[in-house]
Amino acid sequence: MTVWTTLGLGAVIGVLLGLLGGGGSILTVPALVYGLNLGIAQAIPMSLIVVTIASATGALPKIRVGQVHWRLAGIFAAAGIPAAFVGAAIGGRLTQPIIMIGFAAVMLVAAARMLLDRGGTGTPCTVGDLGINWRRCASRSIPIGFLVGLLTGLFGVGGGFLIIPALVVLLGVEMPMAIGTSLLIIVANSAAGLVAHANAMTVDTTITVAFVGAAIAGSLIAGHLGTTVATARLQRWFAYLVIAVAAYVLIDTIAIR
Repeated sequence: MTVWTTLGLGAVIGVLLGLLGGGGSILTVPALVYGLNLGIAQAIPMSLIVVTIASATGALPKIRVGQVHWRLAGIFAAAGIPAAFVGAAIGGRLTQPIIMIGFAAVMLVAAARMLLDRGGTGTPCTVGDLGINWRRCASRSIPIGFLVGLLTGLFGVGGGFLIIPALVVLLGVEMPMAIGTSLLIIVANSAAGLVAHANAMTVDTTITVAFVGAAIAGSLIAGHLGTTVATARLQRWFAYLVIAVAAYVLIDTIAIR
């Protein structure tokens, strides 16, 4: 039964990843904790494995067609990688209830961001042949890169719900380039978070392989079929689902305490 549950949950997460991009990974930890009854110490590293592999799978086609801003990805990763180690260190000192409450808060922020998304592109920084005016924009982008890395190490989330708005609204990057760049940043941060959790990591190999395999399959299928789906409407309903799951996490965690 556990194997079938793992495959089913992995497939669902994969479909969400394929349809929504990195934002779908925010339900991975709750799925592992409540669907497979794993402790948070197991769920976060497994989530990071899923996020790393799924994001790398999605990034490869973007790299092939040149939809990645390498310098920008490098700046965000340079801020996010050390932050992932900081987040993992902080998480190691917190109890599971506190981490779950914090995770629920992150889910609510992500849901609010998805509901308020208007799809516009900002132009505070120069993007184009001249590149990005880092003197003007470093004070905005580097702290966001650090925050995303911190959340990745602490909660096992990719942070796409923060990275993409930062790239599009703050830096004026076009959406196709922002998605590819975001996926590359997520890969770097998630891999760093996984390394940071390596010493205390206890992962069931069978469950991990089954979950990751099902997630990748679901992601590829959904990504192929996703062009026929109304993305805005899907994102809105997904935001409602995230709010519902966050509420459940809060109620369950507070009830246990």
